[in-house]
Amino acid sequence: MKPIRILLVDDHPMVREGLRARLSSVAHLEVVGEAGDAAEALQAVSLLQPDVVLQDVGLQQGNGIELIEQLLALRPDLRVLMYSMYDNPEYVQRALQAGASAYVLKSAPAAEILAALDAVMAGGTFLSPAVSKRLFRNQAPRPLLSARESQILAALARGASSKQIAKDLELSVRTVETHRQSIKRKLNLEGQAELIKYAVEHARDLG
Repeated sequence: MKPIRILLVDDHPMVREGLRARLSSVAHLEVVGEAGDAAEALQAVSLLQPDVVLQDVGLQQGNGIELIEQLLALRPDLRVLMYSMYDNPEYVQRALQAGASAYVLKSAPAAEILAALDAVMAGGTFLSPAVSKRLFRNQAPRPLLSARESQILAALARGASSKQIAKDLELSVRTVETHRQSIKRKLNLEGQAELIKYAVEHARDLG
């Protein structure tokens, strides 16, 4: 079997050393290089032509999610396997949307990394079970907001006050406040701070 050529991308040398030692002990895996930041990773991909990049989400120099897009622009056939301490569904979704084929936790047993490598090289995807559980739990259906509630939430995301929203939508301030209370109830949000935070985080979905 032709060995799978792997490039390790992590800004912690000890992490790379541990990964290299573990992966090099497997007959069909070959670690062809290492990189400590995005610039080194892009250069290494061009020079070493790996099959898979095993990279951390968090890099001190450069954004790990943006690096995925840059790597795939350089080599569309490349497989990118994210290796992270974060199981936050937002990180996972952003990584997958950027083009990652797998997302494995650093706390996971080595067998998961090996399974992920085999999966992505077979053209599939892989998520650590713990990641998958959080991701799909997070995707529980949200209560539907009315068109007016969505308008108000979008305005809140832009930083508008209830008074400004009332003026723009030709409503009374009391009506806007009623809608705000309804939104919080439907989304199970407590307080104005949580409402604003939700609005900002989901601004792209609100239009």
